[in-house]
Amino acid sequence: MTTDAWWRTATVYQIYPRSFADSDGDGVGDLRGVISRLDHLVALGVGALWLSPIYPSPQDDNGYDISDYYDIDPMFGTLDDFDELLREAHARGIRVVMDLVVNHTSDEHPWFVESRDPASAKRDWYWWRPVPNNWGSRFSGPAWELDDRSGEYYLHIFSRKQPDLNWENADLRREIHRMMRWWLDRGVDGFRMDVINFISKPVDLPDAHLADGALYGNAEALYTNGPRLHDFLQEMRREVFAGRDAVLLTVGETPGTSVDDARLLTDPSRGELDMVFQFDHVEIDQGRDKWDVRPLDLVALKRTFERWQVGLSETGWNSLYWNNHDQPRVVSRWGDDTAYREESAKLLATVLHLHRGTPYVFQGEELGMTNTRFRSIDDFADIQSRNYYTEAVTRRGEPAEVVLDALRARSRDNGRTPMQWDDTENAGFTTGTPWLRTNPNFVHINAAAQLHDPGSIFAHYRALIALRKSEPVVTDGVFTLVLPDDQTIYAFTRTQAERGLLVLANFSSDAVVVPDGAVAGWLGSQLVIGNYPDSPPTLDRSVRLRPWEAVVVRRDNG
Repeated sequence: MTTDAWWRTATVYQIYPRSFADSDGDGVGDLRGVISRLDHLVALGVGALWLSPIYPSPQDDNGYDISDYYDIDPMFGTLDDFDELLREAHARGIRVVMDLVVNHTSDEHPWFVESRDPASAKRDWYWWRPVPNNWGSRFSGPAWELDDRSGEYYLHIFSRKQPDLNWENADLRREIHRMMRWWLDRGVDGFRMDVINFISKPVDLPDAHLADGALYGNAEALYTNGPRLHDFLQEMRREVFAGRDAVLLTVGETPGTSVDDARLLTDPSRGELDMVFQFDHVEIDQGRDKWDVRPLDLVALKRTFERWQVGLSETGWNSLYWNNHDQPRVVSRWGDDTAYREESAKLLATVLHLHRGTPYVFQGEELGMTNTRFRSIDDFADIQSRNYYTEAVTRRGEPAEVVLDALRARSRDNGRTPMQWDDTENAGFTTGTPWLRTNPNFVHINAAAQLHDPGSIFAHYRALIALRKSEPVVTDGVFTLVLPDDQTIYAFTRTQAERGLLVLANFSSDAVVVPDGAVAGWLGSQLVIGNYPDSPPTLDRSVRLRPWEAVVVRRDNG
């Protein structure tokens, strides 16, 4: 956890293995498929890849329900395949980050199976109660499930097949630490820690507030950043990462985390995490929950980014992302995925990558992959989406088509459709039947069509990734928001000593004129990167941004 850590200038590429590349034609992506496509990552210029879970799992939640922490699920390959992936990635200068899921296991994990016996030494490794509290699950319904064998209930914040681990138990923590060291000794370069800020619960498990008409209480405030979270993370740092800090990456997924929380979690002097994934910016366009879809409020988005940029400017570090396995495709969400798909995809990339933090690219984002059109609930595989549909349509009586429209906009399946490699059958992802339907637009949105095109979205991402490595002001420069209340233009500066960058981005399908005050002092500045092929080489006196145009200019303050 040093100020010159490699991840400050690197970009991380997330791979969702089920959907990345299938080597054996069974319709499911696998590790040998990942190995076969490593040169795509080399061409892009990323410094690390993050693998979503590849451990043995019943796949109730697509691998986030783990039944064995020490092996590879046969659908993805073997430990030998994983070791080969490590060797091949490292030979190309790419680090490998594993997904660490230790808030919960599968209910088929041997630990849980043993814990079902009330006399077991592992009974206290999970949360068991004779009478449940009123907590609701994040996947709809109650957060407690009755176990017929023991006659008690167990806690599951997510699926009923994902029982929560009880981190209050020291023996459990020692076993988790041992497992993490085992993977690091194998050559893994770090961990992305799934909902890591949920691991500490109040030991008395009090009832949550019950809103009018609600069947279950919203307990997020009780289990988010719980009472012993910092103790647990500091212990993990001592027991697992001590002596390896400079070469590893630890990133915590931390829903519900504030800037103040993140500053504590990522303060190098405290020894907890290197960076966080927070959710403030991707919750801007939701109402009462993620399925209540609202239009993007650009002013709110800018203010949110500003809060995080300023809040972590002196201490701490943030992850920068639009997309991941839990989010819809951003070009469909906040861009224009029809008339201006390429321009808006490049604009969104430009805005994100010019902030302070470590950027994450989710597979296919670098191609401008879009949401797909799911025809019916039968097309969805995501358990969260299917549970919500059942809850909303069957139990609450909401119109099916209204619910489906919300799922089409927000379902996690949007980010999980197969990677679009070329225009052959199934987008070159598999020779078999893909586990999730391929987006039909793969015939014109695919990697083969973009790899050697200097004007492609892929080329634009490559240029942004290279800029972060070559321009220190992108990593370390001071962030200043410009035109904070403008509802169309996202503008900000990054400045450091005698260097400065100005970012101008038009979040609309109409041309706009940038107010003179926003560019005062920047006239004549040289273009660094633009998303139109004929972007002017210098900033003119009257700046007119075309639809979804983004430009970055540089000046020497000396």
